[in-house]
Amino acid sequence: MSIEARLRVERSDFSLDVDLSLPEEGITAVFGPSGCGKTTLLRAMAGLERDARGHLWIGNECWQDERRFLPTHKRRLGYVFQEPSLFPHLTVARNLSYGLRRLGDDAPPVALDQAVELLGIGHLLERRPHQLSGGEQQRVAIARALASDPAILLLDEPLAAVDQDRKQEILPYLERLHRELSMPVIYVSHARDEVARLADHMVLLEEGRARATGDAKALFSRLDLPLAHGPDTETVIDATVAGHDAEFGLTWLDTAAGRFVAVRQDLPKGSPARLQVLARDVSITLGRPTDTSILNLFPATVDTMVDEGSAQTTVRLRVGTVPMLARITRKSAVELGLESGSNVYAQIKSVALLR
Repeated sequence: MSIEARLRVERSDFSLDVDLSLPEEGITAVFGPSGCGKTTLLRAMAGLERDARGHLWIGNECWQDERRFLPTHKRRLGYVFQEPSLFPHLTVARNLSYGLRRLGDDAPPVALDQAVELLGIGHLLERRPHQLSGGEQQRVAIARALASDPAILLLDEPLAAVDQDRKQEILPYLERLHRELSMPVIYVSHARDEVARLADHMVLLEEGRARATGDAKALFSRLDLPLAHGPDTETVIDATVAGHDAEFGLTWLDTAAGRFVAVRQDLPKGSPARLQVLARDVSITLGRPTDTSILNLFPATVDTMVDEGSAQTTVRLRVGTVPMLARITRKSAVELGLESGSNVYAQIKSVALLR
């Protein structure tokens, strides 16, 4: 089962033309700069772009093709915008139940209860929107979208209107939705940290076209894409918590690249995690170093190298089965004699545990 979206929207100064096959589970991030068509794509999937041509299948449900166009109110979707858009005169409980009116007797009360529990808003039900923080309002908006038991959840930059503290408040709830719900989520964002933390799959949009689609972790490390050439270039790695070192406050994380050491996190042994390794925090040495303070050290093979202007080089390494990016000076690359196939060691100064 998959989401098949062949959609085209024409404007006087912009056109969206995409042909996508997306997984019907997990979080798919639609990522790209402002103006590339992310919101237009989401609106077309929701049926809000009446002039959108093409077809859209959600699993075995046809929402749009050459002969039919299902209006928005008949599409089984939840839609969350940048702003929560709650009714200010209604309590949280009544905001949540408002969206169920159109479902009538088909309203699934279990879905509403589950949404309240998943978003942690049970204690807020009798409050009004002005009594909530920005993060709480957005959690209510997401719960309202889930309450109708949609076939797909569309999130249009849901964290763009909140500050960094509120963002950190909401992200764990989005991760919980990811773990506990089987419905697909299409997550529009231009913030790479959100995508790195949440996304399983990614659509990279440029000027209304899909530049690349695929596994999000793989796209971050592709040297033919712009994701690998910015100042915050990173490698994202799936991991499993292997245990903890209580004496030194560390956590061990097993990955396909080997075992990483990170500052201790209160995660149970065996739980999944996701690591972020910034390319600027990876250095390369020809021999295995000794007497070093760096704990994360792995044998690696040089895969590909791309110069970043006159001063720096991005090196794509193969560490186990994991592609890993390193950003070093061109001078270092030349003096080390690096080339495709070179056997080296990757020293990783810092590892961020995203979840």
